[in-house]
Amino acid sequence: MSSEPLVENSQPDSDPPLAPSAEALPPEVSVGGAFTGLFSVQGVLDRARALKGVMRLKPFDTASAEGRSQERYRRAGLTTLTSVMAKGVTVVTSLITVRLTIRYLGTERYGLWMTITSIVAFLMFADLGIGNGLLHAIADARGREDDEAVHKYVSSAFFILCGVAVLLLAAFAVAYPFIPWPRVFNVSSELAARESGPAVFVFLVCFLLNLPLDVVQRVQTGHQEGFVMNLWTALGSLAGLAGLLVAVHLHGGLPWLILAILGGQLAGVFGNWVYEFGWMRPALFPAWHYWDTGAARRIMGTGAMFFILQASGVFTIPLDNIVLTQVLGPAAVTQFAVPMRLFILLSTIAIMFVAPLWPAYGEALGRGDVKWVRTTFYHSLGYSVLTFGPVALALAVFGKPIVRIWVGTQVQPTYPLLAGMAAWTIITVAGNAIYMFLCGVNKLKVQVVVSVLQAIGNVVVKIAMAKAFGISGVIWAAALVTFVAAAAIFIYAHGMLKNMGAHRAS
Repeated sequence: MSSEPLVENSQPDSDPPLAPSAEALPPEVSVGGAFTGLFSVQGVLDRARALKGVMRLKPFDTASAEGRSQERYRRAGLTTLTSVMAKGVTVVTSLITVRLTIRYLGTERYGLWMTITSIVAFLMFADLGIGNGLLHAIADARGREDDEAVHKYVSSAFFILCGVAVLLLAAFAVAYPFIPWPRVFNVSSELAARESGPAVFVFLVCFLLNLPLDVVQRVQTGHQEGFVMNLWTALGSLAGLAGLLVAVHLHGGLPWLILAILGGQLAGVFGNWVYEFGWMRPALFPAWHYWDTGAARRIMGTGAMFFILQASGVFTIPLDNIVLTQVLGPAAVTQFAVPMRLFILLSTIAIMFVAPLWPAYGEALGRGDVKWVRTTFYHSLGYSVLTFGPVALALAVFGKPIVRIWVGTQVQPTYPLLAGMAAWTIITVAGNAIYMFLCGVNKLKVQVVVSVLQAIGNVVVKIAMAKAFGISGVIWAAALVTFVAAAAIFIYAHGMLKNMGAHRAS
């Protein structure tokens, strides 16, 4: 970003910088005009040809506004393409993993695994938002072409995360012997009760090891090079699958299965470290002499907003498994979690197309490319819903035979459950496009307020509807609360873009 007030003030709700002059700006883009091309065959063909033109390995000349625009789309396109490829690998390994483990572990122990995953998801905000704060700071420094600042941000964030990981691990080690793990997970079999504590321990240790290592992925995303990260993620998924097959062959218990899968993924992250900091950008390798208190303070200040967002996020789908475990038992989690994987996969693929725009929005706004920001936002929102909405509806219709072929007759989702999952997916896809835009233009406070209210609504509504309607009630509660939140942030984003247009006109 530039050194306009947005950067200097470092406040998530500060106004975006204005372009230098009205004459240098392209014509204004209206909401109707931005969406018109979505329903025009010619418009779709034109954009397909334009996309083909930017999908190349050679970078564009960024000396001009047109070149910068093409380079943003090129990097976003490469990141999306490799994200799909990496997700394809992850999907295949996930399908094999689910089919293999649900039969190997049985319904209760598999439900235990899914519940552990959900509980540990509550720690996804354990980095205090530092990771996303680092991503935001890197995109900012790149817009100002300040390499020295990037060095300070990377090293400062790494050592903060190392400290956080050590403190959390020490606290868990002290509390571990005093926690009644079988009662926490509501398991009944002797084997599941014996494995519950060690499984949580293995999962948590792997998670905390990854906490500081995640810096490398933020560096690559901040430089709009997520395509490199995606390739290493795919390799990590394959390594995890190989480890799982070995663990099953050796008749390992649930803790060993978790260690095999997460250990393989950690190996992929470590390989990415060697590539990025040992070869591509050795100057960015975290070093103590690059620690900067001012950089750390800024990362933590922005990260505080992301911390609240991440903490609120665990009250979405991860909360569902907790509610079902406590209200209906671990077996209900299996009936919910298996078909939900299909819809989560779809929403994950959808976010691949909008996530690369986060740093691009920030860089474009820092340079005053307001038209690019507006047009890209509306098109990303429209294309996301029109592309993935029909797929979600198709999964609702054909979900039962798909699940039966996938895992057998142990899991039998109902049509009300599948319909609720489709509704949640469509709303989530739209909401993600809006959230990426607001993160890119540094508008976090409104997201924090909406997310906190959404978290409270999720807790109350999901528990009530689980008791009233069973498994399907949980997902319909999620869809209802998510719709209200998505509508609120869209109204805010639309109003902000109108204000940006008014600034441009003046």
